[in-house]
Amino acid sequence: MRLMYTVIFYSLLPVILLRLLWRSFAAPAYARRWAERFGIFSPLQTDKKVVWLHTVSVGEFLAALPLIKQLQSDERLLLVITTTTPTGSERVRTTLGDSVFHVYAPYDVPDAINRFLSRIKPSLYLVMETELWPNTLAACAKRAIPSLLINGRLSERSARGYARFSGLTAPMLGNLSTALIQNSVDANRFVALGLPAEKAVVTGNIKFDLSLTDDLRQRAGALKQQLSSNGRRLILIAASTHQGEDEIILDAFTHLRARAGETQSTVLILVPRHPERFERVGQLCSARGFQVMRRSEGHWSDSADILLGNTMGELLLMFGASDIAFVGGSLVPNGGHNFIEPAAWGLPLLSGEHLFNFAEVAQLMSEAGALVTVGSAAQLAQAFQVLLENADERERRGSAALRVARENRGALAKTCEHISKFL
Repeated sequence: MRLMYTVIFYSLLPVILLRLLWRSFAAPAYARRWAERFGIFSPLQTDKKVVWLHTVSVGEFLAALPLIKQLQSDERLLLVITTTTPTGSERVRTTLGDSVFHVYAPYDVPDAINRFLSRIKPSLYLVMETELWPNTLAACAKRAIPSLLINGRLSERSARGYARFSGLTAPMLGNLSTALIQNSVDANRFVALGLPAEKAVVTGNIKFDLSLTDDLRQRAGALKQQLSSNGRRLILIAASTHQGEDEIILDAFTHLRARAGETQSTVLILVPRHPERFERVGQLCSARGFQVMRRSEGHWSDSADILLGNTMGELLLMFGASDIAFVGGSLVPNGGHNFIEPAAWGLPLLSGEHLFNFAEVAQLMSEAGALVTVGSAAQLAQAFQVLLENADERERRGSAALRVARENRGALAKTCEHISKFL
């Protein structure tokens, strides 16, 4: 079955390369360091035990950062961190510099994987959330390299997709040494697909183990003072938006600003999920008649309506500068994004209805009264309005979000405990 998968992969390789080339036009960073994706780079030289951690992009890397810091506290270890996207790569380099060995993850074909493993010689492979590849796990198993799924999650939609390739999925899951999974529902889905039940361990979601440093709190407070005109304006944030959502959000913001007395009482922070969309979204805001300032410009005018979050790695800071949070990827069928970051700041939460990638967290937040979902610009405008007009409601729902975030901590310690068994 793995051979068939490999043959299929190579038959599609021209298409994959064309897609990579196409993405390079939108995001030029995709055109760089192609050789790494085939396992071609200078071999790692170290006397330490090597732990390979794969994080697909920015979100997975930031979720893994507390775990990375814990692993780095063990001086016997050297971390190799791979990503798939240029934005993830940039975040690894900016955050960790030379304290880790970083390259792009290789394609999941035997020759690329074998070159990669020969160059880094890992003692342990850790992979975040759902990024499971059959040849990678098979190669690790063949070399007796333990492989652990970290913070595993599997939506009902993804489970249906894996089930269509059960002949490939079950052997792949069998090559995992242990799967540390966020909740029992997802664990049952993994087992139903062929993961041996004794390898499934429910640890919780390590994203809840988020830490807000004093420095971050101070910088967020300073940004909030600036954007709010020293507390005279309330700040809405629409975070991690995808194509098709920005128009809905701007329609809702237009409805808010059209109400009597609302013109100067609110500011919108709009943060597109992908950097290649930054300029397009900025143009969209200007075309609607809004005065837009860009975060990269480093200054703010009290006459501005929208701050475009066009920098990388500052979303947590921007949540801290806000009063109300809308989390994107949810008005379009993308599956939603992370509610835990705005919840950690005690913000009331809004989102669209497409939340299949974060179903458990969304349910926790909804049941606590922290999250309200909407399906249109009119509903979003109304949901914003309720919170803008009622400080007590903002406080109640924000406190509920923070309570959920605090009560679900502890997954990081459990995860580290299981990893230590393989070190």
